Amino acid sequence: MSPAPLTGRRVAEVLATSTGGVGTHVRGVVPAIVAAGAEVLVCGAAATEELFGFRAGGAEFAPVGISAGLAPAADVRAVAQLRRALAGADLVHAHGLRAGLVAAAALRVPGRPRRPLVLTLHNALPEGGGPKRWVLAAAERATIRGADVVLAASEDLAENARRLGATDVRLAPVSAPALLPAGRTRAEVRAELGLADGRPLVVAVGRLHPQKGYDVLLDAARSWAGDGAPLVVVAGDGPLQEELQGRITAERLPVVLLGRRDDVADLLAAADLCVLPSRWEARSLTAQEALRSGTPLVATRTGGLPGLLGDAAELVPVGDAVALAAAVTGVLADPARAAELAAAGQRQAGTWPDEAATARTLVAVYRELLGPPPDGSA
Repeated sequence: MSPAPLTGRRVAEVLATSTGGVGTHVRGVVPAIVAAGAEVLVCGAAATEELFGFRAGGAEFAPVGISAGLAPAADVRAVAQLRRALAGADLVHAHGLRAGLVAAAALRVPGRPRRPLVLTLHNALPEGGGPKRWVLAAAERATIRGADVVLAASEDLAENARRLGATDVRLAPVSAPALLPAGRTRAEVRAELGLADGRPLVVAVGRLHPQKGYDVLLDAARSWAGDGAPLVVVAGDGPLQEELQGRITAERLPVVLLGRRDDVADLLAAADLCVLPSRWEARSLTAQEALRSGTPLVATRTGGLPGLLGDAAELVPVGDAVALAAAVTGVLADPARAAELAAAGQRQAGTWPDEAATARTLVAVYRELLGPPPDGSA
């Protein structure tokens, strides 16, 4: 019997501090890589291991302090930490540009043969200008050019990588894990939220970060006045918590920040609509979860979302609060349209690769770069 494709190999998965999609993705693929015969080492912030539990999937874990933002002094320390952790690795897979930048530097060890580096692009650089943006762009270009294979979560990321000179770019969609069944009834969730009978519930899920466009969502919520206005609940935490809550309180908006939640399935099952006002997304896990759960979705027309969602969601321009408000109220006021979107969403979700298919793609890439197992078996 032939050995598993990665038998005898040691693979390192590297990520920066994550509280969302990247950590979820790595946690989802680790068991399949272990099942393919590899020893798997995950390197990242200790808090990320506490949140996602990579060890429970069969991986070893090495704490490496790669921050989510540019931090030169911390990066120097992270390179040293990661270099020590990667001493026995045969292949390194960095998830995101921050992890890729640190991993590429850590792999430059004089006198040691070069080991393959795979880079998955999950996000685009933030918009803007100035010296910081210039430094990030230069780091992006160097990191992308230094990878043996660049895997892009969306076509726009792939096109950008090719433009920057990547030698091997492949589209590799990141799939959301299967959504757990709701643990509570719709009525129980609505009662917890204090919703009166018949009042619509709109759910948003995601980190409270500028990329997610919650400022635009609050602008849209200004037009939802009166007793029958939808209640918007946002599941997630992040750096904009205080700023957003200040606006909600000052403007008396029908929005509640729930903080980080582990009952997203319950919230989506109880919702009349899910909203995703992001300025950019590659392959949003929230969008995937909404469609799989049969919850109508209003989202922005950006990044990889049009290709991901097709005609199974109402798409609006980025940053357009008026269009966002109109789309939300339009779906809520039209039960037939809402039912049509829910059905179309589940059909669209059926066309996506699942986590197992995503993991098989990674195993095939690793095997391609590493060759057959060390004993020479095919």
